[in-house]
Amino acid sequence: MPKKKYTLHDGKSGAALAVRVTPRASNNQIAEILNNGTVRIRLSASGDDQEINQALIQYLGNVLKIPTSRIEIVAGVTGHDKLITILEMDVESVHQRILEQL
Repeated sequence: MPKKKYTLHDGKSGAALAVRVTPRASNNQIAEILNNGTVRIRLSASGDDQEINQALIQYLGNVLKIPTSRIEIVAGVTGHDKLITILEMDVESVHQRILEQL
């Protein structure tokens, strides 16, 4: 049986970041990078999901030194595990700026 050919198309260019959020921390910080590559972030926000998500986007904007308009939560809006898209920034740059915060 011949292999089926298909084409992948790029969407918006950027990087994806898996994040696990721990709310109600004493301060905002990148706590660790888990074995599966997920970045564990502690946030001082303690409100509802919307407030926590906004605090996460604001914190990542500061860490990555980019406008918050280039950060989007694409999965996990109501949970602690989230998938974040960072537009117009390559994976290596994101990785380096995350490591600088550890």
